[in-house]
Amino acid sequence: MMNFNYPIHGRFLMSPRKSTNNEGGFTLIEIMVVVVILGILAAVIAPRFMGRADDARVTEVKLQIKNFETGLKMYKLDNARYPTTEQGMEALITKPSIAPMPAKYRDGGYLEGSKIPKDPWHNTYLYFSPGTHGDYDIVSYGADGVRGGEKYDADIESWNIN
Repeated sequence: MMNFNYPIHGRFLMSPRKSTNNEGGFTLIEIMVVVVILGILAAVIAPRFMGRADDARVTEVKLQIKNFETGLKMYKLDNARYPTTEQGMEALITKPSIAPMPAKYRDGGYLEGSKIPKDPWHNTYLYFSPGTHGDYDIVSYGADGVRGGEKYDADIESWNIN
């Protein structure tokens, strides 16, 4: 018997491999069984996570409104008033060009970014100042983008965030 593991110029010779018809691999049946098992797992697990995306969107809206409120409070500290409805929340990003002009507008604005983000459903936040529930009102109409609604279609309002 010959030993083929002697180094020749830094390489090892391998013993010759016999070719057979029983080479490794998966049969079509084995692959189909795995696909069926994965399908069953997806059918059982996926519905549990589907509602979580909507819950996350609602939480994101609440966090964005809180962020807007922080920017509005900083704006008021510098300028002794909140931006008007006409100036909008854009006044937190760029200095307003319509009256009343801010007295001490902060360089860089009062929020990060170059524009006011839309809500997670790609709708524009509504801003009113003075508001009917305080100095300002910020509203997202929820998933359907229409006033009112229930569950994920319900309005999310700055004065009514838990």
